[in-house]
Amino acid sequence: MKGAVRWYFASSVLGGIVVAGAFLALGVTGRRTTQTIVVQSPVYSQPASSSASGLTPHDIYQRDAPGVVFVKAQIVQQIEDPFDLFPQQERSVSTGSGFLIDQRGDILTNYHVIEGASRTTGVSAQFEDNVTRQARVIGADPSNDLAVLRVDMSGVPSVRPLELGDSTTVEVGDPTLAIGNPFGLDRTLTSGIVSALQRQIQAPDGFSIDNVIQTDAPINPGNSGGPLLDAAGRVIGINSQIETGGGNGQGSVGIAFAVPVDTAKEFLPLLEHGRDAAKH
Repeated sequence: MKGAVRWYFASSVLGGIVVAGAFLALGVTGRRTTQTIVVQSPVYSQPASSSASGLTPHDIYQRDAPGVVFVKAQIVQQIEDPFDLFPQQERSVSTGSGFLIDQRGDILTNYHVIEGASRTTGVSAQFEDNVTRQARVIGADPSNDLAVLRVDMSGVPSVRPLELGDSTTVEVGDPTLAIGNPFGLDRTLTSGIVSALQRQIQAPDGFSIDNVIQTDAPINPGNSGGPLLDAAGRVIGINSQIETGGGNGQGSVGIAFAVPVDTAKEFLPLLEHGRDAAKH
């Protein structure tokens, strides 16, 4: 790491302890709201109506926001006792975003959002109107910071899965939209452009993630695992990390990184065979 530059996973941890500076800590508010906040960026970064889709950012938000969920993971960590007499556990809550990718209830998110949680009982996904479902972790790819959750969709209002796009066609200057839960503010929409391509970031297990998309769409703690969309509302990336500029601030400075959706497309077929993914 050079100079004072710091990268952070764009998830939030509430209470308990924080693992090796990988997360940004936030205070527990003790309450949940379902606010919609639309943050307008400068005119140059506003996605105009796509000639192909004819959709405005508002249209895309109305269509896709219900498929973006608030992910909460109960993290349990073992605390070393120097005398090995009284083993202890520390508990914390990691929060982030995720989005529905099919009708059977599969949700794509970041691995670091759910890392350390029980795969069967430690994760929940909240849809609109505070409709919350227990989620099972059915697949994990720590080397690309990806995970897939599955929830029971019975009783959940009709939700449209988000369409996966093609990250290989993305170009610098293309408009982007991000939907997520920054600082716990449900389904916040922000906009920007693709700032750079083929960036490289570090995965939770230390491997490098390649072909990462850089955007200036405001991304903050809690956006982790949420979708980065193109002007037609197709997912081109999974928002994962932010650059804080080396200061003490925990918010966006206009530099964020998204794992390309084509990396996720390579990982998803493995789930049909009941396997996790990892680099060797």
